[in-house]
Amino acid sequence: MYRVIKVLNNNGLLVLDGESGREVILLGNGIGFGHKTGERMESPGEAKRYELVSRQASALQQVNSIDPVFIEAAGRIIEAAESAMGPLSHDILIPMADHIALAVSRARENRELPNPFKYDIKALFAGEYQAATEGIGIIKELAGVSISEDEVGYITLHIHAGLSRENVAAAMEVARLVQDSIRLIEKEMDFGLASDTLGYNRLVSHIRYMIARTRKGERANLDMEDYAKKSFPRTYEAADHVCQNMEQRLGVKVAPEERGFLAIHIQRVMQA
Repeated sequence: MYRVIKVLNNNGLLVLDGESGREVILLGNGIGFGHKTGERMESPGEAKRYELVSRQASALQQVNSIDPVFIEAAGRIIEAAESAMGPLSHDILIPMADHIALAVSRARENRELPNPFKYDIKALFAGEYQAATEGIGIIKELAGVSISEDEVGYITLHIHAGLSRENVAAAMEVARLVQDSIRLIEKEMDFGLASDTLGYNRLVSHIRYMIARTRKGERANLDMEDYAKKSFPRTYEAADHVCQNMEQRLGVKVAPEERGFLAIHIQRVMQA
């Protein structure tokens, strides 16, 4: 049994779950129609349920600060992402809705928030990015505004946060470190990497998993350090500099075999 705290719109309700004592957002076609604040209602079978994580602000304050249309948009984007990728943490609903509200406001005022990591985000989180692109049509339908590709990149990070339980700031830091690593490789090798190529995407993916292994203290299964050092000394040196920068940024040592492994990936991209 639920008690209605607020009717968001015809498709959304903020309710109190009498069984768990949690404040919950329910989203679904026509779910809010005809309901009033304070009334009790049975659980609607077709509704999507979003439990609100505890924050300094109450659930009502959080919801009151965002136009319900953006909460509905975020809910539909999450639903689309779940259809393609499986369950997401519903904790991302309000942060994503808040971002969509700001993105729409910027679009209406012809202001843009440049996303310098959009190509790296697209390569790093391809599935999440594909789901986020569906948000363009959803937001256009509900708010009458088209958001930019830069904003799609930011929404991608929210979806990734919901999928991985990693917060948006951590995902952004990975994207930043990957981009810095790519730029360092380009500088060291005096070689431009086109962001729309398969080789670029594979290198980005390799660096991403390299970061993950380093954070977890895991080791690569393949030790090609001596081979890479002798066969591609300049490439190995570039890989070594990337690893040194990564160690400084992450505050942990990069396993020795990662240098050779990365050098071979760089060499393959350059020879493609």
